[in-house]
Amino acid sequence: MRREATALGVEPSRLAVGGDSAGGNLAAVVALSLRDAGDAAPAFQLLIYPATDQRALAPSHTSNGQGYLLTADSIAYCRGNYMADPAQWSDWRASPLLAPDHTRLPPSLVLTAGYDPLRDEGLQYADALSAAGNRVQSVCFDRQVHGFITMGRVLDEANTAVALCASVLKVALFKP
Repeated sequence: MRREATALGVEPSRLAVGGDSAGGNLAAVVALSLRDAGDAAPAFQLLIYPATDQRALAPSHTSNGQGYLLTADSIAYCRGNYMADPAQWSDWRASPLLAPDHTRLPPSLVLTAGYDPLRDEGLQYADALSAAGNRVQSVCFDRQVHGFITMGRVLDEANTAVALCASVLKVALFKP
């Protein structure tokens, strides 16, 4: 991860991983993988409504699975195209919530949305990180749907979420 930082003019100690939805899944897996490989951890991980359990068992998959932009059907479609074999869903590299060890991970901000099928698994991941002794901030935008952070032209709370992410990243990456 840090190999090309200097060549790119980037300070290697100020690298973060992050993403939303499936990107949040990938960012969480990268942080776990770097730790397991003995590499330096990213300085921070920013997980925005991350998909952390491909089994889709959390209650919000049922309560928010229809009518709110991201649906249970669209999750099943995407997951089926990503990994068709249900036996793969329990692998921590697909479901980072199921990793056997959540210790020694970077400080994190986990954002969730109240009307999102992924809400509960995002909260569960934040709780798993906290329980393992990591520094974690978890914020749920209760009135929002999956994908809201990109809707700044029509949702003021999207701009608030982006500003929060920027503020937390600034503190994490530019400590004196």
